[in-house]
Amino acid sequence: MVPQGKRKLEQYLAILMEKPEGQGLSARIRMLVADMLAQWRELDRRIAAFEAELVAFAKESDDARRLITIPGVGVITATALIAAIGKAETFERGRDLAAWLGLVPRQSTTVGKPRLMGISKRGNTYLRKLLIHGARAAMPYVAERDTRLGRWVRDLMARVHPNVAVVALANKLARISWAVLRSGQHFVAKGGPVAA
Repeated sequence: MVPQGKRKLEQYLAILMEKPEGQGLSARIRMLVADMLAQWRELDRRIAAFEAELVAFAKESDDARRLITIPGVGVITATALIAAIGKAETFERGRDLAAWLGLVPRQSTTVGKPRLMGISKRGNTYLRKLLIHGARAAMPYVAERDTRLGRWVRDLMARVHPNVAVVALANKLARISWAVLRSGQHFVAKGGPVAA
């Protein structure tokens, strides 16, 4: 059985290639696996170079450094946000950014009663995905903190399904990102953005 996961598979293939000839692999298969491993290593090298470039940009950019202070926003999310929205001047409010990313509920009105449904999923799919993954990763960390955001997350988790809470936190992270970009201030967990 072939192991799952990138590193385990890479180790498995390396061990498989070290076996002497005639141990179940034809010369053609050995050549194909060796070629695949070489391509894989080249991709890893290129990915590492791109990540280093993003980290260097994030260190030089004041906006990126401020965004990285937000829980759940890392180098990739910060640089992607800056590339997509700049200083967020296009958006009048944080809610507008969240709506543009598709992180707000769709509404359906029947007989004058609005009903909230699932998120709209409109807008930038890549940024929405990054914010949702960041929110999922940051949620346990944020929930255990005695901050305004931490209390909000704990209350939310007690009321709704975990996936709904993750998307709500992603929405909140988008709004906080807007505030940080527009104000030019760092995020401080106790009370939101404050001057650097």
